[in-house]
Amino acid sequence: MLGAGDVLEVRVYQEEGLTGVFRIDTDGTFQYPLIGQVKGADQTPAQLATEIMRRLKESYLRNPQVTVFVKESRSKKVFVLGEVHRPGTFAYEDNMSIVQALTLAGGFKSLADKNRTVLTRVIDGTEKKYILPVEKIGSGHEPNVLLQPGDIIFVPESWL
Repeated sequence: MLGAGDVLEVRVYQEEGLTGVFRIDTDGTFQYPLIGQVKGADQTPAQLATEIMRRLKESYLRNPQVTVFVKESRSKKVFVLGEVHRPGTFAYEDNMSIVQALTLAGGFKSLADKNRTVLTRVIDGTEKKYILPVEKIGSGHEPNVLLQPGDIIFVPESWL
């Protein structure tokens, strides 16, 4: 699904004036030539292409052929905090695991409590927290955990 901040390339076959790069605004929309404001958020690229095609067909073109490509996905992020070398916000990728996210964050610092890593995820509007044994995951003793956009990973400091 697309979201605010995503950068799209919209192509209309044989219509160079309607082909371009657009960023979805914070309100989930962007301005498109001839048809004005278009809702991009919460749609797939294919759904958005169908919507633009329908609106162009209503008043401007006989049989427009529209494709939408995601150039930058800025709406899908994961957050890694705590006892890692480079805490921060990272672009979510399909099938991203907790191990991948922690690697992007530079790995654990020496005082990290690796087996008490907290994953915070919003499910049906409710925030849920899970304690994950990442050291055991990394050594293959526990299954890896796939992340979802918006997940927050917090690595606490060891008490010992």
